[in-house]
Amino acid sequence: MASLLGWWEQLTGATCPGCGQPLGQPVLCANCRALLVPRHLPHFVYLGDYKRFGPLAKALKYQGRRELALFLGQQIALGVKQAEWGLDSVTAVPTLLHRKVLRGYNQAELLAQAVAKELHIPYQSLLERTAWEPSQTRKTLHQRLELSEATFRATRRVKGIWLLVDDVLTTGATIERARRALLEAGAARVYGAAIAVKSPHHLARYSL
Repeated sequence: MASLLGWWEQLTGATCPGCGQPLGQPVLCANCRALLVPRHLPHFVYLGDYKRFGPLAKALKYQGRRELALFLGQQIALGVKQAEWGLDSVTAVPTLLHRKVLRGYNQAELLAQAVAKELHIPYQSLLERTAWEPSQTRKTLHQRLELSEATFRATRRVKGIWLLVDDVLTTGATIERARRALLEAGAARVYGAAIAVKSPHHLARYSL
């Protein structure tokens, strides 16, 4: 199947969603595959810089490229295995219902499910978004940092060590609010993961 897909992509002139170069194999070109390796911060795993791999997140989020979630999730899971965090469960940063309906999926949830499958631990849909706000991509840096403390809440009590997955980390405000909601619900510890990070130094502010 993979060889047929690669042949079809070459025949149709498909390009790699990571770099825009002609695609000679399924999903991603060999160069992007080689560069997508786990990067570790003390409590966070990501696959690369947003300037380089932001197009991957956009392709998954806006272009319906769901097949990216499996490969990217497997790479994130590799980083989690290397970190040896001893996780009990995986969850995702939720999106608003109308956005999920319009896209047909939550890209962070697809990633989280792929990570959980690779790690052989449960994925649980646990958080919900309680307040409507404009997309973070439309906000200034200051507006992103002012995200309401009550943006997320857990739907039930939990325990154990959790991995919280999002597609992209910009200022860290979104994932920090979601992380706090998990801790308030009873999680003993919460680690984080994403495809790409715009500014890794922002992570230090939130003690992820």
